[in-house]
Amino acid sequence: MFKRRFIAVAMLLTLPMVANGADVAAGKAKAVMRAACHGMDGVSKIPVYPNLKGQHEAYLLSSLKAFKNKSRTGGQSALMYPMVASLDDTDLANLAAYYSSLK
Repeated sequence: MFKRRFIAVAMLLTLPMVANGADVAAGKAKAVMRAACHGMDGVSKIPVYPNLKGQHEAYLLSSLKAFKNKSRTGGQSALMYPMVASLDDTDLANLAAYYSSLK
């Protein structure tokens, strides 16, 4: 019984990763427009902008969504609002997948 329950929980926890199906190549293409601030390789050349290289995909996606709905505030947040305004959920997921894939 425990084994079945464990497998069911494991499947539910991995479902968001499988269902996401984010496209790293598409994220890289979208990242070109973000290179001035965050660098094409995800390492910012400007000290006040964060490095995105290798960050956890879930963290990046939740941050991008928070910028999109303007619920993330403080610091340089207001600069991000127009940067993500034209991106849809697929674009956000692809960007998160791309930056998290960089090692």
